[in-house]
Amino acid sequence: HLEMQVLADVGLLGLPNAGKSTLLRAVSRARPTVGEYPFTTLSPQLGIVERESDRFVMADIPGLIKGAATGAGLGISFLRHLRRTRLLLHVVDIGTEKSSDSINAICTVEQEVKAFDEELATRSRWMILNKADLVSQGEADRVAAELMGALSWAGPWYVVSAATGEGCASLTGDVFSWIDRYFKRLTKHG
Repeated sequence: HLEMQVLADVGLLGLPNAGKSTLLRAVSRARPTVGEYPFTTLSPQLGIVERESDRFVMADIPGLIKGAATGAGLGISFLRHLRRTRLLLHVVDIGTEKSSDSINAICTVEQEVKAFDEELATRSRWMILNKADLVSQGEADRVAAELMGALSWAGPWYVVSAATGEGCASLTGDVFSWIDRYFKRLTKHG
């Protein structure tokens, strides 16, 4: 029995319609289907993010739902792909949801990842607060700070609008730096 898995430097995870495919389109030449209905992405999509002579591969993993770790939908298949990534970008919709909805969305995905694989739950993960274009400029930053404070989130987080590209250059620049440090650690210990 042979099982193929996606291999990517960065994996996008989140609930359906969080904007993962739109983010992949914004930062790479990949053209995954984007729609306003759940489960637009039915299989992982890969994109190459380039900057001068550097590049990394980003994988858009289909949206996770409650119960994914126990087989709801195609959740286990989707979660397996995340094992083959180095950095997880957890995409959350802050544009159309209340803070409590965003907190529940984050907790749902965290619970499913942890239930599926304890090691995967400890992997480097950044919070990507997407759809900032759907709220006013100052409001997006306030909502993001409130949300991250409520979660006591200690890791990196970014406010972006994948639809307009706002914040995407800063995000990808930091991912390039993280990947560079990651490979330097590997070669140092290697």
